[in-house]
Amino acid sequence: MNNRIRELRLRLDITQDQLARRVGVRRETIVFLEKNKYNPSLRLAYDISHVFSLTIEEVFIFDEPESS
Repeated sequence: MNNRIRELRLRLDITQDQLARRVGVRRETIVFLEKNKYNPSLRLAYDISHVFSLTIEEVFIFDEPESS
């Protein structure tokens, strides 16, 4: 799963720490999310999307599994 968190955060001119505080997580969680090294819980995905006034699908890009 990929995401647009960094792009959207920079557009709003907020730091990783500010975003983390708004959604109730540590800054390191935002770092890992931006690097696609952590998949958020549904609640966290909702909270992050809410900060950006977007839907979860507009922030998080779910990769379709390749069919064989």
